[in-house]
Parts: sequence; C-alpha cells; structure tokens
Amino acid sequence: MPGRITRGSVKKMFCTTCGFELDEKARFCSQCGRPTGAAPVAAARRWSGGLSLPAEGKKIGGVCAGFARYLDVDVTLVRVIWLTTAIFAGVGFIAYLVAWLLMPKDPVPAAVTETARQNT
Repeated sequence: MPGRITRGSVKKMFCTTCGFELDEKARFCSQCGRPTGAAPVAAARRWSGGLSLPAEGKKIGGVCAGFARYLDVDVTLVRVIWLTTAIFAGVGFIAYLVAWLLMPKDPVPAAVTETARQNT
C-alpha cells in the first residue's frame, strides 16, 4: 500500500517500496511497478490455494501455469525458464513429467459440478 501524507489540502502519495511520489489516481508505481491501493488485484493473482494444475490457461499439462500462479509471476517467464532448463540442463523434461504426475488438479467448483449433473 502506498504511503499518504496530507499537508493542508494537498495529498501526496508515495510508493512504500521505492519512495517515489505517485499521482493520487495512480494504480501502479511508475518507478518500480508495485500496485497501489487503488489498483484492483486481478482474479488470477488472488490464488490462495496450494500448488496445483489449473483447469484453464494450460498449454500441455498445466505445470508451468500452476507454478506461475503459485509463485505469482507471469506464466511466460516460467515457461521460458523451464524450457531453458530443459534444453541446457536436460532435467527440465523429467521434472515436468514428475510435476505433471504429482501435482493435484484444481478442485472443481460445486456450481460447475451441479450444472454438469443437471445436464446429464
């Protein structure tokens, strides 16, 4: 959350990470990129569950998407790092298969399960 200092009728907002002065309507710090209190957090970033295979956003098995969601980073970054590890170290392919087998799948929401029952 950004820090706010009020002097008279002028409100100044500062980033708590880098100390950069922000505009009152700023959603992100233009210096370090940290979201301010005015920035709504995307639904995908609100993941509070553990490490699991997502039902959406996967390309092959969902391992990279699951790790990206768990670590709260961009899935493209995880895919590039995983592919680089696979090509240069050789363990990336084996690690992907092991993670694919061991990671649990996302639980199906009750509303989806109930809808599927009604359609059958």
